[in-house]
Order: sequence, then C-alpha cells, then structure tokens
Amino acid sequence: MNDLTADTFLNGRIRVRQNRSGYRFSIDAVLLAHHIMPREGDTVLDLGTGCGIIPLIIACCHPGVRIYGVEIQKGLADIAALNIKENQMDDRITILCRDMKTLTCDMISGPVNLAVSNPPYRKADSGRVNPNNERAVARHEISATLSDVIETARRLLSASGKLITVYPAERMADLLTYKRSSGIEPKFIRMIHSGQNTEAKLFLSEGVKGARPGMKVGPPLVIYRENGEYSDEVKQMMEVRSDK
Repeated sequence: MNDLTADTFLNGRIRVRQNRSGYRFSIDAVLLAHHIMPREGDTVLDLGTGCGIIPLIIACCHPGVRIYGVEIQKGLADIAALNIKENQMDDRITILCRDMKTLTCDMISGPVNLAVSNPPYRKADSGRVNPNNERAVARHEISATLSDVIETARRLLSASGKLITVYPAERMADLLTYKRSSGIEPKFIRMIHSGQNTEAKLFLSEGVKGARPGMKVGPPLVIYRENGEYSDEVKQMMEVRSDK
C-alpha cells in the first residue's frame, strides 16, 4: 500500500487511492457510474470493481442504495476496501475478493436490482498483453470473459433487473448477442465519442432480464470539446449530484 497515489474526486467529496504503476481507472468508469440511476433501497453489484471507483461514485450520488464490488485480484480488492473505509462508506459498500464465476446470491444478500460492469475489452489471444499482470487481467479476458460477466449478471439479477455496461463499439455485436442469448434483452444503447466529429469508440448499454425485444438509442455522448476541455455534460459528471 506504500506506492499509491491519492486523488480527490467529485469536488473533493471522495478520495481515491490507486496504484502508481498498476491498473488505474479511466473515464470509461466515470461515464458508466453516472449512467446508473438506482432507486432508493436498490442493491447494486459491480463486477470487476478495480479500486472501487464505480461503487464510490454511486454511493456518493445515491446514498440510499447498497453496493457490492467484486474483484478477483487481491491487490486491487485491498485498495478498493481501503478506499471504502477512508471514505466512510463501509455501511453501504462491501468489497468481495473472489472469482465472479463462483458468486452466489447468498454472498450478496439475495438477487440484485442492478448489475454494472466495465468488462475486459480484449480477447485473451488478441493484441499485445500488458506485461503488468494487474493491467493485463483488467484489460484482457484472462480471468473472466465477456460471456462470464453476462452469465454472472444473469444468475444474480432479480426478475426485470438491469445489466449496464460500457464496452468498445467494435465489439457491440458480441455484447448484444451475449446479452440476448442469456435472457438479458438489450433495451438501450448510447454511443460515446471522444470528439464531436470522431467515430464512436465506446458505447453504453442497458439490458433488462426477461424483457421483451425493443431497443432505444440515446443521443451521442461527446467527451471533449474542440479545445480539449471536457464537454459540458462530462463536466457535470465531475461535480456532486446527490439524491439528498
């Protein structure tokens, strides 16, 4: 725990520690966290929580929910647990260090209303695998495949529960196919663009367990303005937005 950076987030409302040289969260996780709109009393499951950034943002913006973060890598799970403790959110967030494929409902107090994930983007045998094992496992399908993530969500979601993900646009067909075949019907997508005139690199997707077919496409989400600053929408995500 000695080689950690510490950054404040959401106007100083949360403090996030991360490995200086290991895996560090990106803007993808922030965009995903702010797309999640739980209801009071909901239970949320974050599959592959990393340093716990998504549970921290959700808990800060929606105080009335219970969140479980699952992380297979002990080093990252320990950092996530430290972040939860330092932000005094132990009463709302629980970090579990385990393989998501072994997760059962009794480990998380029953079926969940929402499952969220920023899954590994690359297949295990595609592209250069990062020599840093922590980064490699987070980015490549080494410990869990896309299919594993969706199957875990299907198993643990309540009827009509939602699975919300952020994923590369080039693998959209894979994600939507896996969701539908597992009984999680794709209901909403939103394309994410770095700039106003760039092609989409990522997309947000929302699926509902047991729902009927029929999907809506939201307006494009643009991250940067022409001058390199965050767009107005992304700037608002960096500010505190609370249900209180």
